Amino acid sequence: MRSRNAYILLIIKVGLVKKLYGTLISFFFLAGCSSMTISDVSQSSPKLVLEKYFLGKTYASGIFEDRFGNVRRQFTVDIEGTFDQNVLHLIEDFVFNDGERETREWMIKKTGKYTYEGRADDVIGVARGQSLGNTLNWHYDMRLKVGGSSVKVHFNDWMFLQPNGVLINKAMVSKLGVDIGRVTLAFTKTADIDFTARLADFYDIKPVAAIAP
Repeated sequence: MRSRNAYILLIIKVGLVKKLYGTLISFFFLAGCSSMTISDVSQSSPKLVLEKYFLGKTYASGIFEDRFGNVRRQFTVDIEGTFDQNVLHLIEDFVFNDGERETREWMIKKTGKYTYEGRADDVIGVARGQSLGNTLNWHYDMRLKVGGSSVKVHFNDWMFLQPNGVLINKAMVSKLGVDIGRVTLAFTKTADIDFTARLADFYDIKPVAAIAP
C-alpha cells in the first residue's frame, strides 16, 4: 500500500514539475517577444518623418487595455503641430468616453537624422526616440493619473506608418518591469465630421471644435 501511495505521489510531482516547466518556457518566450528591435519590424516605405507627419492638424482615436486585454478607456485626440528651429511642438487635446478632457504639450527635438528627444509635463526626464523606415520607437517614463493620484510607469511606444497614411501607434505600459496594459491609437490627417458627431452623441459630450476639417 505504501509503495502504491509513493508511486501516486511521484506521478503528481512529475505532473507539477512539467506544468511549472511549461509555464516558465511560456514566460521566457513572451519576454523574448516583447524585446523586438526597430530593425526587426521596420519597412523601408513609406518613410515616417515625424516632423512632417505631425505638421498641422492630426486626428486620432484610441483605447487603453489592461494586462488581461479588457478595454478600460476609449478616447479621441486632436493634435496641432508646428516645427521651428529643429523642434516639433505638439498640442494634444484628449476627449475620453467618460467626458473627461486632458491636454498634453510635447516639445520634440530632432537630435540626429534618425533620433529624437521629447519632453512633456507628465513625462519624467526625457523621452528618447529612434526612427527607421516606416517605424519609430519611443522609450520614456510617465506620471500616469490614477484616480486622484499618479503612478510612475514606463512606456515602450511604437509607431508604424501605413501606405494609406494611417499611423498605427502601440504602446506597452509597465511598472517595475511588469506589463500593466497597452495603448493603441490610429492617427489620420483627415477627420470624418459625421463620425465625430455620432461619437459625441454616443458619449453624450460636445464635439471638440478643432475636429472639424
